[in-house]
Amino acid sequence: QLQLVESGGGFVQPGGSLRLSCKASDTIASIDYMAWYRQAPGKERELVAGIDSGGTTSHVVSMKDRFTISRDNAKNTIYLQMTALKLEDTAVYYCNARRHLNIYWGQGTQVTVSS
Repeated sequence: QLQLVESGGGFVQPGGSLRLSCKASDTIASIDYMAWYRQAPGKERELVAGIDSGGTTSHVVSMKDRFTISRDNAKNTIYLQMTALKLEDTAVYYCNARRHLNIYWGQGTQVTVSS
C-alpha cells in the first residue's frame, strides 16, 4: 500500500510563496503519474499540476505562471512551488499518485492565504 505524506502548508500573506512536499513510502520511479490537487471550502477538488514518471509536467493554465511541480526521485518526493499566492489559493492541497490501476491520496495540507 503506497502512502503519501504532504507537508509545507501554512499561513502566508498575499503575494507570498510556499513549497509543498509530498513524500511517498515507495520509490516514485515506479509511479506512473503524480499530481497535486486542491479543494477550497465549499468547492470540488481540482487538479493543480501533474508529473509523469518521465518527468513531463502539466499545469492548469490558470496557475501555470505561479505554480511549478517537480520531483526528486532520490528522495521519493514531489514538490509544488507556489508563488504570488492569492486569497483564492486558500485550500487543502492533496498529493495524488496513480500506479498501475490504483489511485492513492495523501491526507492533505492546509494552505491559508490571508492578510
